[in-house]
Amino acid sequence: MVRVGIVGCGSIGRVHAMSLNGLSGVSLCAFADIHKERAEEYSKEYTGGDGRAYESLDEMLQKEDLEVVHICTPHYCHTDLAVAGLEKGISVFMEKPPAITREQFFRLSKAEQASKGRLGICFQNRYNETTREVSRILKEEILGKVKGGRAFVTWNRGQSYYTESEWRGSLQTEGGGALMNQSIHTLDLLLYWLGRPVRTEATIRNHHLKNVIEVEDMVEAYMEFTEGDDPVRATFYATTAFGYDAPVFIELVCEKGVVRLEGGSVWYRTWEDEEPVYFQAAKGLAPGKEYWGRGHEACIRDFYHCLLTKEAYGNDLSSVENTFFTVMDIYDSARNKER
Repeated sequence: MVRVGIVGCGSIGRVHAMSLNGLSGVSLCAFADIHKERAEEYSKEYTGGDGRAYESLDEMLQKEDLEVVHICTPHYCHTDLAVAGLEKGISVFMEKPPAITREQFFRLSKAEQASKGRLGICFQNRYNETTREVSRILKEEILGKVKGGRAFVTWNRGQSYYTESEWRGSLQTEGGGALMNQSIHTLDLLLYWLGRPVRTEATIRNHHLKNVIEVEDMVEAYMEFTEGDDPVRATFYATTAFGYDAPVFIELVCEKGVVRLEGGSVWYRTWEDEEPVYFQAAKGLAPGKEYWGRGHEACIRDFYHCLLTKEAYGNDLSSVENTFFTVMDIYDSARNKER
């Protein structure tokens, strides 16, 4: 049995705990949270009280013989906690973002390279059925080469989402808002299919919570992926000021047609087709909210499969480097425009 601990016993930690309890060969045996009562609650809910509760990762690592630690804490803790686990030779599976500064990312990369443990990042939407369907269409070149794309995330986060939290809404602890926290997964998919931008220009704003949060509630970005007179380009827009959590929208325009992902459905058509071809994802019972994407369980399962088989894991740190540094470039562009 692989002995596993979870650090951070909030809402996203529950998704990890449920996913881990569904895996054979995994023993969920320890929980840590700065509010120890939360760790104790997790122990009762997910292990019947058998898992031990701690107030810190340090204490948990001192007293437990673990092989994997899941980092499900606020953003500002991610790098420090992941590095602590890696330096102990323990494998780490961490929530996004892997870091909130470039310096943190480089530190994490150095720790990963020096450790005998493995590092996995939870970009779970790469495992969604809809993502796999779009990737299949592109791989089979049904529509030819990708020429550009657009993506929209229009969700709702009100004042209570921030005021009831100890860390959300602060640049120092959250690192960013609508981009860093909510829409990073959608940007990740757009870049997954388009590659690394050679040019980025962006704007960030706070429209509906000006006196409540320091982070942005809106981001728009223009990206070019090739140079020349007719570059491959994309537009990206995200807001947390919409009326509800609408399905994510991504569209890719290709040489021979267009493919669109919206929530749990995908359709594509060539320019000659009158009727599009539709794909609908199955309504599963996997943990996670529908508008997040329900790929957590598959993402976590694949990580443990790769630990067992020694295969390369698709969501390692190098695989999310493009997304992370594009996020940083977007913020740099937007903040430089404000000066």
